[in-house]
Amino acid sequence: MNPLTKLLNIKYPVIQGGMVWCSGWRLAAAVSKAGGLGLIGAGSMRPEVLIEHIRRIKENGVTNFGVNIPLLYSYAEEFIDIVLKEKVPVVFTSAGSPKKFTSLLKENGIRVVHVVSSAKFAVKSEEAGVDALVAEGFEAGGHNGKEETTTLTLVELIKKSINIPVIAAGGIATGRAILAVQSLGADGVQIGSLFAASEESSASDSFKEKVISAREGDTILALKKLAPVRMLKNEFCNKVMEQENAGATKESLVELLGKGRARKGIFEGNMVDGELEIGQSASMISSIQPVKKIMQNLIKEYEEALNNFEAYF
Repeated sequence: MNPLTKLLNIKYPVIQGGMVWCSGWRLAAAVSKAGGLGLIGAGSMRPEVLIEHIRRIKENGVTNFGVNIPLLYSYAEEFIDIVLKEKVPVVFTSAGSPKKFTSLLKENGIRVVHVVSSAKFAVKSEEAGVDALVAEGFEAGGHNGKEETTTLTLVELIKKSINIPVIAAGGIATGRAILAVQSLGADGVQIGSLFAASEESSASDSFKEKVISAREGDTILALKKLAPVRMLKNEFCNKVMEQENAGATKESLVELLGKGRARKGIFEGNMVDGELEIGQSASMISSIQPVKKIMQNLIKEYEEALNNFEAYF
């Protein structure tokens, strides 16, 4: 047991990312039952939908899980009220300052973890009182840090800057990668893309097939004038890159993005015009598997890598 597994009351230091349109109660439940911590991704939900997912996961016998709340989302305050009323044990916050809600959450017995992409904001988050931090490198899918700091660099920078548990995220899809970030001081990992393509993910089958067919170089960080987001290359992505390369304004990019673009791609399965958010590790994922098998593979790979590492020296 390390500081993170003790804090979150989990067997393995593996957290499933709270990804929009992927992380419903089924995925979160499967990860928690397999010994990690499952997160319900509130960023693509309305308040009544979040309540339904929280109640469904409880009905299925899962008491230890979390909810990811993007703080800049229009329903953020309502979501905070919901997790308080529903007595959610863990909340992961992202995309905003944790100052506003951390004290309130902790006063109600909720453990708080915040996602950051720089050591500067890691220090500010610790000062705000969060219990742990996710250090998310630019290899990660979805919204990303403007500094484009890699996970390996970011973990070490943050680890030496703060005194609370650090969770590495971005580009992690194997047990070998877990060992690698552990050697840098990470207390655990948050994994997104691998779980996004799992059987229990609420993403469309078309999206999952697109993910497992991805090769090296098939993702790109785009929309940097808005909020950097890593996505799979498709027709929509090509239009974004063409406009950005031509010096598009922020306003024109907002118009191109429109509304519901990620839903269209990830959830509805439009592989042409949808925004297909995924991390660089997609190129390492070759099949759609149940969460139980994914977790077993991660543990086996980690143990083999650890044995090889010890034998090497």
